[in-house]
Amino acid sequence: MTNWSELTARAGRAGHHLVAWLMWDPAAIARFEELGVPNGSGWLIAWRVAPLGDMSPAAVAATTYSIHPDVIEVVLNLVRSVTSSEETMRVLDASVATGLDEVAPGLAADLAPLSSDLWRGVDAVGGEFRPLFAAHRAEPRPSDPVLSAWRAANCLRELRGDVHWAVCAAHDLNAVEVGLLHSAMVDRDEYGDEEWIARSRGWGDDAIAHGWERLSQKGLAFQREITDEGRAARHAIEQQTDELTSPAWRAVGADSARRFCEAIEVHQSAILQRVNDTAGQRWMPAIRTTRNS
Repeated sequence: MTNWSELTARAGRAGHHLVAWLMWDPAAIARFEELGVPNGSGWLIAWRVAPLGDMSPAAVAATTYSIHPDVIEVVLNLVRSVTSSEETMRVLDASVATGLDEVAPGLAADLAPLSSDLWRGVDAVGGEFRPLFAAHRAEPRPSDPVLSAWRAANCLRELRGDVHWAVCAAHDLNAVEVGLLHSAMVDRDEYGDEEWIARSRGWGDDAIAHGWERLSQKGLAFQREITDEGRAARHAIEQQTDELTSPAWRAVGADSARRFCEAIEVHQSAILQRVNDTAGQRWMPAIRTTRNS
């Protein structure tokens, strides 16, 4: 019998790896710069939020949840002053098509046959209160099977993100708290402290201090460190995210979901190395090994 919570968690990790390399891909950033964006700045945010169209920066920041609204506003103003969402998505497609085999040779061939199964999972769930998922799902679907499969997998990744943020909101965790609390999911020795993730999203000293205060009031932190209760709460949120996103992977099917995971897992080390080389040792915490429990 399939353990759907476990398989969903596995597929979620695989989906993060499938997308991670693109966020700091030099070729993608160069194409983005060709649109007129100075230095290709903001690429990792721009392509994710492009399907949201002309939403206000405040609304876009609400969908990304953990990123400082000022960061979102700066990126959107920069990008919108020189190019369009359609052009940004064109760069995305071109970068996936040319970069995937460079980063993970052979993965494209394994991914392509799963396209229709992955889209079946995407179409099996609603978009209510899942804005990034719904926006990406509404984009035109590529005819190329590799790109189509990648886009479908990215929709499922955005579904997981939207659901995760809804769970965090239900637990009254604000944008800073979720960054601080995520340190329970990564190796503290690798990250150095429990504030790096929140700070990497643009939050400063005052916001960080207030975040610790709120977590302490809830018993999730003490003296600017996550408590055992806090770690347990964070892992419970992850499990709830697995459970709430499992209907999509049930629709994909157990066999195809496992094939999807297996196709990506053999390339995980190479993808992690690519992120390390292009972004740094701490970026994309979703693909870092969880050692704290």
